[in-house]
Amino acid sequence: MRISVTDRCDLRCIYCTSRFEARTHQDILRYEEILRVVQAAATLGVAKVRLTGGEPLSRRYLANLVKMLVAVPGIEEVSMTTNATRLASRAAELKAAGLKRVNISLDSLRADRFARITGGDRLNDVLAGIEAARAVGLEPVKINMVVLRGINDDEIIDFARKIVADGWHVRYIEHMPFENSATHGSGLVSVGEIKARIEDALGELDPHTPSAGNGPARYYRVPGSGGTIGFIGAVTDCFCAGCNRFRLTADGKLRPCLLDDDEVDIKSALRSGATTEELARLIRSAAKLKRQQHHLGEGEIPAARTMRQIGG
Repeated sequence: MRISVTDRCDLRCIYCTSRFEARTHQDILRYEEILRVVQAAATLGVAKVRLTGGEPLSRRYLANLVKMLVAVPGIEEVSMTTNATRLASRAAELKAAGLKRVNISLDSLRADRFARITGGDRLNDVLAGIEAARAVGLEPVKINMVVLRGINDDEIIDFARKIVADGWHVRYIEHMPFENSATHGSGLVSVGEIKARIEDALGELDPHTPSAGNGPARYYRVPGSGGTIGFIGAVTDCFCAGCNRFRLTADGKLRPCLLDDDEVDIKSALRSGATTEELARLIRSAAKLKRQQHHLGEGEIPAARTMRQIGG
C-alpha cells in the first residue's frame, strides 16, 4: 500500500508537477485516519506500507506516523520514498521510529542540471541524505532515476559507475507520461535501450534477485560491484497483471493504479464513522477496479492528477 501523506513538495520536478492548488490541512487525511485505513488494509492481508508524497518529509511529525503504523498487527514493513532534501537531519529519528528503508529520487548528479529538473539547488542536500540513510541502516537505499531523453539520459553511465564505485542501488525508471506534466510528449528511453547502453560501457549484467522488496523492477549486478541495477519498464515492459499495489492519496482517495484515473473515496466514510469492516469493503471495491493492464500504448494517459498528487 502506497500512502501519500501530503501533496506538498519543496521541489518542482518537471515530470511530476504542474501548477495546481495544494490541499488545505483539513482536506488531507489526519494521521489517525491513515492509521484506520492501514488497520483495515491489514485485515485483508496488506503487509507492507510505503509513505510517499508530494514529499513526505514536508509533513511534520512523520516519525509519529511511522511508529503508529509499525505497531499495526500484520504490518511487516514501513518504508518511504523521498527526495531526501530533508533526510540528513531526520534519518536517525525515522530509523528509531521503525522505518525500514528508503527510496530516493535523484535524476542528475550535476548541480546545474539537478536545479533545472527539480527547480531547486539542493543536490548537496540529497547526497547528504543518501549518506545519512546508509549510516543509520535504512538499507538498502535505492536511488530512483527517471530517464528523460535529451535531458539526463547522458548520465545513465554516470549513475551506473556509482554502483561500482560506491555500492549504490540504482533503479532506472521509464518516463511515464502524464497529460498535465511538463514532459508530456517527450521521447521515451526504454529500459531495453538503457540496459544496452550500460552493457556497452560496463560489460554484460548478471541477473540478480534482491533480498528486500518484491516490486516491479528487474534487477542485475555489475560483476564485482557492491550495488545493484534495477529497471522499471512501466511503459514497454508492462507488469500490470502481477501488480498488487494500490495507493491512498493525501486527500483520501483509493487509487488502484498509478496509470488509471479510477478512484474510490474513503475519506468520506472515515469522517462519517465507518467501521473497520466498512473500510475494508471500500478497499476491496477499489481492488476490483484494477485493470488487466494500462493502455499507455494506445494513448490513454492519466489526466485527472499529477504524479505529485497521486504518490508514486
